[in-house]
Formats: sequence, C-alpha cells, structure tokens
Amino acid sequence: MDFVTIILRTVLVYVIILLVLRLMGKREIGQLSVLDFVVSIMIAELAVISIDNFQAPMIHSLIPIFVLSIIQITFAVISLKSEKLRDLLDGEPSVLIKEGKIDEHEMRKQRYNFDDLLVQLRQNKIGKLSDVEFAILEPSGKLSVIEKSKDADKKGSNLPLPLILDGKVQEEHLKKIDKTPLWLRQEMRKIGYRDIKKISYCALRDDQSFFVDLKDEQ
Repeated sequence: MDFVTIILRTVLVYVIILLVLRLMGKREIGQLSVLDFVVSIMIAELAVISIDNFQAPMIHSLIPIFVLSIIQITFAVISLKSEKLRDLLDGEPSVLIKEGKIDEHEMRKQRYNFDDLLVQLRQNKIGKLSDVEFAILEPSGKLSVIEKSKDADKKGSNLPLPLILDGKVQEEHLKKIDKTPLWLRQEMRKIGYRDIKKISYCALRDDQSFFVDLKDEQ
C-alpha cells in the first residue's frame, strides 16, 4: 500500500505543479527573475516533502504551494503596471561595454570579473574584445552583445535601450546617451507624437531616427 500511495502522490503532485507553472506564465529558465527562481525552488522542495513524507496529509504541502503561486502571480500582475516593482524584482540591465570602452566601475558594482566577461563573449561567438560596441548584462545574468559595424565609415551605433516604455520616459536610459527628457519630448513632437503616454515603446535607431510603437486601442 505504501508503494501505491507514493505513486498516487507523485502523479497528483506532478499534475498540480504542472498547472501551477503554467499559471505562473511562460519564461525560459535563463529568463527567470529572482522571485520566479525563489518560488520555483520552494515549490520544488514542498513537492518533494509531499511525496517523501507520505504519512502526513498532502494538504500540509499543497497549501504552501498554492500560497506561493498566488504571491508570484499577484506580483507579476502588479509589475505589469508598476515600473518600480519591475526594477525591484527583476533588476535593470547594466552596460559593461559602451562604444567599445569597458566600464570597470559597473563591472565592480555587479561583481562581474573579466573572466566572466570573456567567457560570455565567447559564448556569443565574439573572439576579440575590440569587436564589441556594446555589452549589456541583462537582469537574468545573460550578456547581450552588439558588435561594431563592419562599415568603417559608420560611427558606432546607439545603445539598444528603450527611451520610452509603456508610456513612461526612461530617464536612466536617456542619461546613458547624454540626453534629457525635455529633448526626447521635443523630438517626439517634431515627428507628431504629443502624448508620451500613448507610446508603448520608443528607441533610437543607428541612423538617429526613432522607432515608435503606439499602445493598442482598448
């Protein structure tokens, strides 16, 4: 009977965890936020306890799993509307190489050494550091790399960070390109966008023109 109980518990926990993870949303393992990662570990531990300690009622392990799921889903919904909460939970990208120059101060701040940098550059199929225009350490820990233009006459490229996101001006990103919110608003008016709140996404292209995507009408 003990074997039957273990098998039934395992199947039930498997189904419950599968449903819980589906409700938590679709993200690659490497794209998990700190909160996602912590919740996933805790759910996994509770699932093991539920299967292993078959003499205790399953409800004792299932209730914490459901509570953790509710917490994660609640934070995910709130973070859709709150940029501050997103930054708190997910963190912000860090520019480690800007216009071909390594930012040692930012690397120290992120506790990121040159060995880490070289390893991730190789993983991005970059053989020489001199070929990198921008290297951005994402909140997930992945390094995004923008190579220098092959055109010798072209003067670099723009930092691929949004200037407007979900109707809000990204002041920290503007500082990284030495621009101000006033400059951005003036530029938006020149091309016919007077209400920043209606813009879903805005970024600066390499040719200094703007890519603008408006929010969907609801």
